[in-house]
Amino acid sequence: MKKLFLIPVLFLASVLCFSCGSGVSSDEEYIGGTLIVASKSGDDVYFVERKTGEVLLVLPTGREPHEVEVSEDGRIAVVCNYGDRTEIGNTLTVYDVAEGRLIKTIDLGEHTRPHGMQWIKGTDNMLVTAEGSRHLLVVNVKTGEILEALYTGQDVSHMVAATPCFTRAFVPSIRAGNVTVFDLTTGELLAQVYSGAGAEGIDVHPDGHEVWVTNRSDNTITIIDTETLDVLDIIVCEDFPIRAKFTPDGRYFLVSNARSGDIGVFDSATRVQLAAIRLTPPVPEGVDETRYFAEFEETSIPIGLVVPDNRFAYVANTRSDAVSIIDLETMSIEGHFAVGREPDGINFSPVTPNTH
Repeated sequence: MKKLFLIPVLFLASVLCFSCGSGVSSDEEYIGGTLIVASKSGDDVYFVERKTGEVLLVLPTGREPHEVEVSEDGRIAVVCNYGDRTEIGNTLTVYDVAEGRLIKTIDLGEHTRPHGMQWIKGTDNMLVTAEGSRHLLVVNVKTGEILEALYTGQDVSHMVAATPCFTRAFVPSIRAGNVTVFDLTTGELLAQVYSGAGAEGIDVHPDGHEVWVTNRSDNTITIIDTETLDVLDIIVCEDFPIRAKFTPDGRYFLVSNARSGDIGVFDSATRVQLAAIRLTPPVPEGVDETRYFAEFEETSIPIGLVVPDNRFAYVANTRSDAVSIIDLETMSIEGHFAVGREPDGINFSPVTPNTH
């Protein structure tokens, strides 16, 4: 499939073909593989060649997919179908990345509004938050079975992050501002640690010692010791920090700020902000009330964030229907490519689909 889907709307057709072309450099620094992007309002998922920005294929999802998770070997991708304002979602769609096909749909039953996901390395199992039932699930992707359902007791238990050894999991609640901590070896709920108003974005440092949580209503980042569960620090991050990722080497912590339309880059050792990289894909004029965060005017609304290596990061811009490429060496925008309608969840697989 060529670039039939690269420009999904007339607005982008007229403005995204600027000097950088597809927005992707031919620099050999780029590693191959596939960016997998959930089109939240399109009810589909885009598989995009990382080097060229070419859309390789588009496959259907359930109603309003939010996040994307990928298996350790990159062969399997999973999308959570959250549902929209009127239709409640309770399914996961599973894809074979190499073969470029939808394998099956997993029904989560009473566990509605699935959202945050993390693959448990070395297994066929995945952590999945279910906002509707206020649970953290352990789902076997191969069989579709729910192996465990751990009760958070918190409204809008949104995202999840686990320590590298998968002994502890952390689930922030947007509504309560707490982070629910589970012992994954016993299933015990260890604590509710207050992070801040609107606790949402979360990631564990690659060394496993700290978990960083973004509090979108407080415009802060809370740093918690993963062992003692002490709050180590609270630092300012503006505006509306919504997603977060460490670079694989743990040097940088990246935050997508939806209201201010930038990516904050923090030094994880000094906890000092090094850059605020403004996202620059074209933004449609006017306010479309049907879109999420319509009140955030004049911003591309960056949300989903993936950092496949220490050099590049990729950001899904929900209002601009585009993904931006960030060069972390120069702290600058490398380009953009159009993808779907209201892209949100984004992930990476080293595998390229066979579309022939």
